[in-house]
Amino acid sequence: MRESPASLACLALAFVALAASAQDARKSGSQFMGESTRAMQRDDTQNPGMLWVANGEAAWNAGAKNSCASCHGDAKTSMRGVAARFPAFDKGAGRVITLGQRIEQCRVGKQGRPASKPDTDELLALQSYIALQSRGMPVAPPRDAGTRAAAERGRQLFGQRIGQLNMSCAQCHDANWGRKLAGATIPQGHANAYPIYRLEWQGMGSLQRRLRNCMTGVRAAVPPPDARELVDLEAWLALRAEGMPMESPGVRP
Repeated sequence: MRESPASLACLALAFVALAASAQDARKSGSQFMGESTRAMQRDDTQNPGMLWVANGEAAWNAGAKNSCASCHGDAKTSMRGVAARFPAFDKGAGRVITLGQRIEQCRVGKQGRPASKPDTDELLALQSYIALQSRGMPVAPPRDAGTRAAAERGRQLFGQRIGQLNMSCAQCHDANWGRKLAGATIPQGHANAYPIYRLEWQGMGSLQRRLRNCMTGVRAAVPPPDARELVDLEAWLALRAEGMPMESPGVRP
């Protein structure tokens, strides 16, 4: 029996309502923190991540003729919304890259600087400064085929059991968020506040550092920084957090 146009319209509206409900249920990791930690993130004079932001601003302007600013101008204007759109497919590289990798492209290829190791303070400072310019804006992953293909691979990895504990990301952050694990509340695992300052680390860290920590926690083989599976997971997490406001630099326990 064929459905009438009215029935199809009602069905479409039901799907839209379900999608909206699912989106409304999303919670930033900051909502699972204690009030003192939330206050630390909200107040730029208390947020320790702002120390990296200040260093990033200095690095942005360093070198009058060969600085980031000499090409891109004032980051408050030119970098507005940029961090919210990464990871993204890069035609020159022929693959999806993260914000950190894009910064490295400029530093090495345009400025002639030596390559940085992942999660160095210098690289995290620039990431933090650029990410700050998107604070409050919605996460907006690109819709091109390359980026969406990476996100789909990341979605599959998110649901794949790994390690000696035979656990997946989804088991914690989709199925058991809000419950306790070793005394800490499990968040939903949205990546809208990176780079973050973790009190546990006593320093800033990237999303990949957090992903690799989780893999270590379930006793899985940990891929090297910037491995494709880590970039794919970042692409999926960006799509999963689409529309949520950017909070960088975040603070977490």
